[in-house]
Amino acid sequence: MTHGTRGEVYAPRQSGGDWRDNAARYALLPLRIFLGVTFVYAGLDKLTDGAFMKDSGAGSVGDMMRTVRDSSAVPALVDMALKSPSGFGYAIALGELAVGIGTLIGLLTRLAALGGALISLSLWLTVSWAADPYYYGNDLPYLMAWLPLVLAGAPLLSVDAALRSRRRGRSGAGYQ
Repeated sequence: MTHGTRGEVYAPRQSGGDWRDNAARYALLPLRIFLGVTFVYAGLDKLTDGAFMKDSGAGSVGDMMRTVRDSSAVPALVDMALKSPSGFGYAIALGELAVGIGTLIGLLTRLAALGGALISLSLWLTVSWAADPYYYGNDLPYLMAWLPLVLAGAPLLSVDAALRSRRRGRSGAGYQ
């Protein structure tokens, strides 16, 4: 059975076209901006919070890890973080910052998105695993939100797209 002729909606033309073509081309941009800003903010928030980076005490990453250890899906991950809670806190914060910046400017976007997905996955399996019902935990939706960017990257308005265009220009001009 043939499924009609509306294929142009899913495979937008490169030039011209109607508003649906443009919407399809720019569909991932709001997601990229949201995730990028959110992860930059999360990283900076952790780095500037004096209490968070401590091994123990109110609001510390160490106390948070000890609190969620027994309810996490993978207690071994929490145990690993508890070997150096402040080191783990800095790793998460700097990872969030790198992922957010890479996503916002579109540099190594698929790699940045994979990093965001892995951070979200690890937080889901540890910190928000016990959320009941599961959709009260925010890390699983973030994990799912990263997946389109892992698959598609940043085809427009990105450093990746500019580099790709530059490479095409060189190869088209006779450079090998």
